[in-house]
Amino acid sequence: MTRTKKLIFISILLAQALVLQYIEGFIPIPIPAPGVKLGLANIVIMITIVIFGLKVATTLVVLRSFMGAMFVGTISSFFFSLGGGLLSLIAMYILFRYYKDYFSFMGISIVGAIFHNIGQLFVASLVISNFGIFTYLPILMLSGILTGYFVGLATKYILDILSINLKILNKTNKI
Repeated sequence: MTRTKKLIFISILLAQALVLQYIEGFIPIPIPAPGVKLGLANIVIMITIVIFGLKVATTLVVLRSFMGAMFVGTISSFFFSLGGGLLSLIAMYILFRYYKDYFSFMGISIVGAIFHNIGQLFVASLVISNFGIFTYLPILMLSGILTGYFVGLATKYILDILSINLKILNKTNKI
């Protein structure tokens, strides 16, 4: 893949992550708990980990957090998103890089969702100067298991389709 094609592909991934993050705000969550979200943008982050690795995925997490806060959030939402996103990214990358024989995409995504919640709670505990907020973790872990499974499943199917299409594109020298 040429440098230009790679940059375009990464830009498209960033745009997709931002759109998913934006759309997610309109989806009602039946759990009456603040902060519970589907984490749809993590589909794109997991795909980026698989295709490009940690460096590009880190760049996407930072840019998504910053641009998402600029478009639809606040400065505090930037820090919550960044804290959760980076911790989640590290956990998912380690599992994918070193333990992918033991964890499916669903398992990796579930761990990523849980670590995202831990990262956000850590940022919240720093903001309010009280680590008692971690009592909220069991509720967030349950939601992380449910949403993480869905995100991992979606990632698996998208990567299956991409691998077929990228092989076809590689044979025709289009990528």
